[in-house]
Amino acid sequence: QVRLVESGGGSVQAGNSLRLSCAASASGPSPCSMGWFRQAPGKEREGVAVNVRDGRTSVADSVKGRFTISRDGVKKTLYLQMNSLKPEDTAMYYCAAAFPCHLVLQESGYNYWGQGTQVTVSS
Repeated sequence: QVRLVESGGGSVQAGNSLRLSCAASASGPSPCSMGWFRQAPGKEREGVAVNVRDGRTSVADSVKGRFTISRDGVKKTLYLQMNSLKPEDTAMYYCAAAFPCHLVLQESGYNYWGQGTQVTVSS
């Protein structure tokens, strides 16, 4: 069983930065794959960035060069540094985890989810 708790969302103006955090707690081994997904109103949930325990990452083209995913293995925390935010980044951001090691950006690859943290970017 894995519990994920996100934090760090908020309202910012375009061009600014935010850092999201996802604290993971597990009753057994830690999940290998962890990632960030987002869902804007009226749209499907989409993968933003994912990370596996050995440090490999995959980032969606829409945020490449602006968002960076990282993980602190000791603290069991996943981060998403978001720079140069745009109004189209406005969404609920979710942390997800899975025990298999993979870099898929599809939500079907993850079976543990946090409650989400809202990010709102104004122009």
